[in-house]
Amino acid sequence: MAGNGETNGAARGEADSARIGVLALQGDFKEHAEILKKLGVEPVEVRTLEDLTGLAGLIVPGGESTTIGKMMVSSGLLDGVRSFFYKGGPVWGTCAGMVLAASATTGERQPLLGLMNALVERNGFGRQVHSFEADIDVEGFEEPFTGVFIRAPFFEDVGPGVEVLSRIEDRVVAARGENILVTAFHPELTDDVRFHEYFLREVCGL
Repeated sequence: MAGNGETNGAARGEADSARIGVLALQGDFKEHAEILKKLGVEPVEVRTLEDLTGLAGLIVPGGESTTIGKMMVSSGLLDGVRSFFYKGGPVWGTCAGMVLAASATTGERQPLLGLMNALVERNGFGRQVHSFEADIDVEGFEEPFTGVFIRAPFFEDVGPGVEVLSRIEDRVVAARGENILVTAFHPELTDDVRFHEYFLREVCGL
C-alpha cells in the first residue's frame, strides 16, 4: 500500500490505458477526475448511457443524493449503472454515492441503485454544520486515513457479501463487495490517493 500522496509505479503502469468514469450529473466529479489523471488513468465524465461504454470502472461522487438519484432516473443512468454493475463493472460510491449504492435507506424514499446489501442512514453524522475530519483505521491500510465527512451517511446494517473496511464506533463508514467500494467520506478532498489506488487495484483489477 502506497503512503500518503504516493503512487504505486507498477499499478500506475498497468492503469495507463484504463478509462474510469466519474458520474458528472452533480457533486465532486471534477476532484475525482483530477486524482485519476495524477494516477495515469483517463477520467470520463459520465452524463449519458453512451458514456458508460468501455469503462474499466465508475465513481459515483459526493453531492446531494436525492438530486443525483432523480437526474439518474431522468437520464436513464439509474438502470444503466445497474446494468454496468451487474455485468461486472466496478463501482465506487463516495458520500452521496454510498447512499445511492445501498439497497435501503432509513430516510425518505428516494431513487437507489441497490448495488450493496446495506441499510444506509442519510446525513447520519448530522447536517453541514456538523461536518468534521477524523483519522480512521482502514482494513489493509498501514496508516490511518483522514476522512472528510460532510453531511455524511453511514451504514446502519450490512448483509451477506459486504466486507466492512472501517467504522466510527458502530457506524460503518467504508465497505466493499465483489465489485463495489463505498466510503461515507470524501477521499477526493484530500491529498491522500490511497483510496483511489485501492479502487483501481483491488476493485477494478488494474
